[in-house]
Amino acid sequence: MFKNSLFKVKKLVLATTLLAVTGAANAGYTIKLDDGDSLTFGGYVKVDARYISGDIGATDYWYGGGTVLAESHSNFGISANETRFNTKYIHGDVTGFIEIDFYGDAVKGGGNELISNSSNVRLRHAFVKYKNVLVGQTWTTFQNTSSLAEAADFGGPLVASAFIRQGQIRYTMGALQLSIENPASYGGNNIAQGGTANDSIPDFIGKYTFKGDWGNVSLSGLARQLESKSGNTEAAVGVGVAGRINTFGKDDFRFQLHAGNTGRYVGVTAATDMVGEEIEESIAVMAAYRHFWTETLRSSVFFGYQETEESDRERYHVGVNLFTNVTKQLSFGIEVGSFAIDDNAPGAKTGDSAYLQFSTKFVL
Repeated sequence: MFKNSLFKVKKLVLATTLLAVTGAANAGYTIKLDDGDSLTFGGYVKVDARYISGDIGATDYWYGGGTVLAESHSNFGISANETRFNTKYIHGDVTGFIEIDFYGDAVKGGGNELISNSSNVRLRHAFVKYKNVLVGQTWTTFQNTSSLAEAADFGGPLVASAFIRQGQIRYTMGALQLSIENPASYGGNNIAQGGTANDSIPDFIGKYTFKGDWGNVSLSGLARQLESKSGNTEAAVGVGVAGRINTFGKDDFRFQLHAGNTGRYVGVTAATDMVGEEIEESIAVMAAYRHFWTETLRSSVFFGYQETEESDRERYHVGVNLFTNVTKQLSFGIEVGSFAIDDNAPGAKTGDSAYLQFSTKFVL
């Protein structure tokens, strides 16, 4: 028997603590240990049933890219890959956090539909935080996670959202955050494009967040050195404004606006950093409004758009949904929307697909 009941388990909601650290508002179970230490387990189980019709290839969720098909088709699928599990250990001023999900092979999951529908485990977060310093992999400092739309489709309109998890060293001083983060010249001379990764200078990012009872607004900036396929280096800068504003009752308005050389930081492959020997310029806009019909019934309508200059691309994603909570932990949602690719470069294809998605989510 453990001395004096060495630990006890209790249920608590981590919407404040985990939101501040990871941007995830999940419930969890905490084990109280000796000396004030604690170990928390959390996450959720999410199952999506998804019907897609159009000439963009079906995926588990819409991101910034996609395959334009020769002709329209329809697809129905059920997946649970977004399901995730996390654990947090607190020891005095030190916090360690690890989170995994099951999108281990991009959006395919690594399995097949013939036998087991198995999915590979994927690392989402793994970091250590000591007082004001965070070291490890988590959301980029350039991102404001509170501004992401509530959506059945994972992440909502990712075509226009800042959305990256990567290795970094971050310092927080009140509302100001400064970080150096893992560099990668997407579209330039890096491993993903068949070259050797010669990115030798980290990305530099700063963010200042204004907060109050009204909500929050963040101003972000990034500075990078990019390498082209020929080995030339170019300086690149990008800016972003994002936030969530409380409106009427429990309603809120969420938005993001990004411009400049944001490249891989915005749109989840909607834009590259380099196009040939040129630095990509882009502008992206995301907006979402969430309305509560009752205490447990709510809807969001959202729109995302990104346009690039050098590659002459356009991406759109619009949607509207309805969510209801049966209990504090169990919710159901339905969403309809459309995703479109409109590339104007010579030889490029355009297409769009409509989708209907039903989601079940049980928060641990």
